[in-house]
Amino acid sequence: MKHKQIRPANWYAFFPRKPLKKISRFDVWKNTAKRQRVSKQAMIHLNWIIYYETKANYNASLTCRYFGIAPKTFYKYLNRFDSADIRSLEPRSRAPQRVRQRQITLEQEQRVIKLRQKYMHYGKEKLRQEYLELYGEDISCHKIYYTIRKHNMYRDKTKIQENRRRSSSRANKQRISSLKRRNKQALGHLIQVDTIVLHLFGVKRYILTGIDKYGKLAYGRCYKSQSSYSARDFLIRLNYLFDDNIVNIQTDNGSEFSKYFERACSKLDISHYYSRVKTPKDNAVIERFNRTLQEEWLSDGNFTDNIDEMNRRLTVWLEFYNFKRRHWSLDNMSPMDYLIKYRKVLPMYPTGTRS
Repeated sequence: MKHKQIRPANWYAFFPRKPLKKISRFDVWKNTAKRQRVSKQAMIHLNWIIYYETKANYNASLTCRYFGIAPKTFYKYLNRFDSADIRSLEPRSRAPQRVRQRQITLEQEQRVIKLRQKYMHYGKEKLRQEYLELYGEDISCHKIYYTIRKHNMYRDKTKIQENRRRSSSRANKQRISSLKRRNKQALGHLIQVDTIVLHLFGVKRYILTGIDKYGKLAYGRCYKSQSSYSARDFLIRLNYLFDDNIVNIQTDNGSEFSKYFERACSKLDISHYYSRVKTPKDNAVIERFNRTLQEEWLSDGNFTDNIDEMNRRLTVWLEFYNFKRRHWSLDNMSPMDYLIKYRKVLPMYPTGTRS
């Protein structure tokens, strides 16, 4: 005999459920944006619209003042907004719909290729005259150059590749002009480094110098070769003297400030900036220090072919320069006195002359 299970009429009352939270449409918009994986800029535009409909109470002027945007920009995204597709708030491309098309025809290009193969040593102007005499049609030098570059029809391809490599490396260098905008006057914030080349009595020596742009704390060391390995050794010593507080370093475009010097900058987490070409005012502080070193130390007969003795003499003079010599730009105080009075002082000890 089967038994029927009798349930009370209000059986669900024994299992109370939690009340459902009412989700606002603004939360729905945000969840939709997460599912559609919109960009960070689109989320900013969505926050504009949410603020406009909630706290601003549909006041566009108040919304624009709060976010610091132009009314024209706000209305552009407000009119574009689609609640079902948050991707409508994505910034669109500003590229022109119609771009320049190639003006040279296929026939002209083939003619230029034949002329270039025949006269490989001719430039654009000479090829233009040959084209005019042979085909009775005037063609621009730009079209000839475009064809030569497109088909890589250069007489010395190795030289062209090397020039392109140098151009790209120059373009990737950080110029000191970008750092000047910050103008943060702190010890070690910007160290200028340069090389003095000495050629006396048939002996060639190189003095690497460095100076803090704002505190005028200076250091120098003499080397037998002008190599990036010597510059790397100088940077390690200089960083030790500044107690590992060098943030940025500025050099010219010399070859000694590449390879090993660049690797040392990366290892020590120092940003390397370059002076602009033909702009001596970029490294004026180090150039003035080099002049002082030559006038007040080198001219006193301290040049010698013994590198260790020369570094010992240079260290003694650097102690005088940093601790005793007065500077007009530092209110007639020495660099160390100036740092004691206005800034934190770092240990400045004379180093040994051996690596």
